[in-house]
Amino acid sequence: MFVFDTDILDALPTRHDRRVEFIHASVLELDEALRRLAAQSGAPGGGLIVRHGPAPACIVQLALALGVREVLANRDYEPQAIARDQRVADALRAQGIAFSDHKDQALLDRDEVLTRQGRPYSVFTPYKRAWLEKLDGFQLESYPVERHAGHLAPPPQGESLPSLSQLGFVPTNLQALPLPTGISGARQLLRDFVPRMGAYHEARDYPGRKGVSYLSVHLRFGTVSIRRLASLAARQAAGGCPGAQTWLSELAWRDFYFMILCHHPQVTTQSFRPEFDQVQWDEAPDAWQAWCEARTGYPLVDAALRQLLHTGYMHNRLRMVVASFLTKDLGIDWRRGERFFALHLNDYDLAANNGGWQWAASTGCDAQPWFRIFNPVTQSQRFDPDGRFIRRYVPELARVPDAHIHYPAAMKPAALSACGLRLGIDYPLPIVDHAQARERTLRRFSFLADRRKTD
Repeated sequence: MFVFDTDILDALPTRHDRRVEFIHASVLELDEALRRLAAQSGAPGGGLIVRHGPAPACIVQLALALGVREVLANRDYEPQAIARDQRVADALRAQGIAFSDHKDQALLDRDEVLTRQGRPYSVFTPYKRAWLEKLDGFQLESYPVERHAGHLAPPPQGESLPSLSQLGFVPTNLQALPLPTGISGARQLLRDFVPRMGAYHEARDYPGRKGVSYLSVHLRFGTVSIRRLASLAARQAAGGCPGAQTWLSELAWRDFYFMILCHHPQVTTQSFRPEFDQVQWDEAPDAWQAWCEARTGYPLVDAALRQLLHTGYMHNRLRMVVASFLTKDLGIDWRRGERFFALHLNDYDLAANNGGWQWAASTGCDAQPWFRIFNPVTQSQRFDPDGRFIRRYVPELARVPDAHIHYPAAMKPAALSACGLRLGIDYPLPIVDHAQARERTLRRFSFLADRRKTD
């Protein structure tokens, strides 16, 4: 059963939502795949039963209609989802029906990876060592779904899956983007990535190169198996492949952030390290608006944000760059940036994005030291050296030479004229001076250094 939960959908700010369209297309394909499986086993029907409404009511109604003894669900780690599942469990229990949830989107979750003292890890590196030690054949094997297909209940007679418009949503530009949907889309992307996995450790940081897997949205919505991905990576990593080792480490990060959210749900609104809630962030409404609209005057930052606004995707290296720029250059609260990503990212996942934003802001677990501040110009020079990515998303800088593409504000009038660029008109002047902003950030966090001296 799949529920298009109106408690979630009705709260979305727009009816143009790529994620809803992605899920809808993937649900249609899953229904077809289940019907094929059932037909191969000789069972009647066996497709997906889809409902549109509040999850607790829909699930209880179907459970009663089918006469089931127990409802089983995939486990979630977000506080709101946990509360929803508790409401479902309570409603089912009132009808004499059991409820249980099971691990699905993580390899190891909850209390499966703990310190020797039996506590959750708060630093990634020792967590990863313990995580790798616990990975075994069971976690790396696919669930045997085919043999169970014959037991699927057929959908009610004459029932069809709701269309996107019946859900209250309209098509977006999803179909025009290089984002294949559903199980087949995930398989397509995985086939493309496997031959490139060996170079992942080097290529993943360069947004102008095809270095990453682009599977994040499929992992987010379950159209690809985390067990299958980890199995592929583990086999190559065991053979000494550095790219596979790095990719497996990224999958460990994903489990790590699920674990953090599970054990520390307060991180959704507070700093993981409580002392960082004393940081005094700036309101800076003009700077915030410029960041949101990709008008910062720093080409790599603007290109990254335009990529997000146009496609719903942002390269992982760039997520760190723009998050550091917002929190360390503009002095704006990480929670505002995290909410902005929640609105726009196709692959938005509360656990990973909260962890990433707190890492960039130096308020989270395993955070970079607060006095380490990304320089948006040197990051651009290092990871987009020829400006290929910048020119794709900031075409007004197309004629700017490589030497100046990372910071056009340093160009002299004659050079600007030669490439037909008018700063402040065709492209904005920098909204902040990085060197000055760095000094402000050091002062902003200085109370922590003073506190350590007195401890």
